[in-house]
Amino acid sequence: MFRVGAHVSISGGVEKAVEREMEIGGNCGQIFVGSPRGWAVGSPGSSSVEKFRKMSSQNGIGPWIVHSTYLINLATPKEDLGKKSKKAMQKEIDLTSRLGIPYYVFHPGAHTGAGIETGINNISKRLSGLDIPDDVKVLLENTAGKGTTLGKTFSELRRIIEGSDYGYRSLGVCLDTCHMYAAGYGFGTEESLRGLLDELDDEIGIENLHYLHINDSKYSFSSQKDEHEHIGEGKIGEESFRLFINHSKLRNKPMVVETPVDEKGFRWNIKKLKELRN
Repeated sequence: MFRVGAHVSISGGVEKAVEREMEIGGNCGQIFVGSPRGWAVGSPGSSSVEKFRKMSSQNGIGPWIVHSTYLINLATPKEDLGKKSKKAMQKEIDLTSRLGIPYYVFHPGAHTGAGIETGINNISKRLSGLDIPDDVKVLLENTAGKGTTLGKTFSELRRIIEGSDYGYRSLGVCLDTCHMYAAGYGFGTEESLRGLLDELDDEIGIENLHYLHINDSKYSFSSQKDEHEHIGEGKIGEESFRLFINHSKLRNKPMVVETPVDEKGFRWNIKKLKELRN
């Protein structure tokens, strides 16, 4: 089954996310468990948690994935920010487990001038200090590579994961198509997509890719600019997505869109992906 959905709100109760996903035609999805631009983590009551789990199961919605707050930066050389990031991340991961959600994704962070090696070591060390439940996979999301952000290349993602005490037992990767394109990973032809997947397999292993963010890009190839566009209406284009979502190594991975929230909406983008699916 084609598992495709969108990032939806939990406003009014986490169980509302299931209703919202169904309304837009999705059968998997992504949520925040707090404000994406704040440190506070939600604390839904047991009734709300049970409703979310039950509604997801009954309606075949899943797998879900929780996206971290944007403030988390495990790469930072500042110890106070590092501790604050780790504390917030732990709370979010614990709630992910409580909700019965198998995946949690975060942006690796920025070294802010401390250097790539220091930044990678900081992320690995702080990941090692987390208590990751057995029922949750923590996924690193690739980045567009702007400024001092880490995770632009598959090699950097591998070094972070392999440098942690957990390794692939509890860690993995979520790839964003807009970020890949902006970082210089093309997939508009069968040859370029094969090259991308070969590099991914060599560095990380396809089996350690657990989720996909499917977004077009407002900016050109290798721009290092991260701004999402509706599927087929950006610089990546429909045919690239047709190749990508139908590839034998990718087609069974769950996919969510994080496209612009405007008159088109998530329903339009999910419908577009379903039309491109072979």
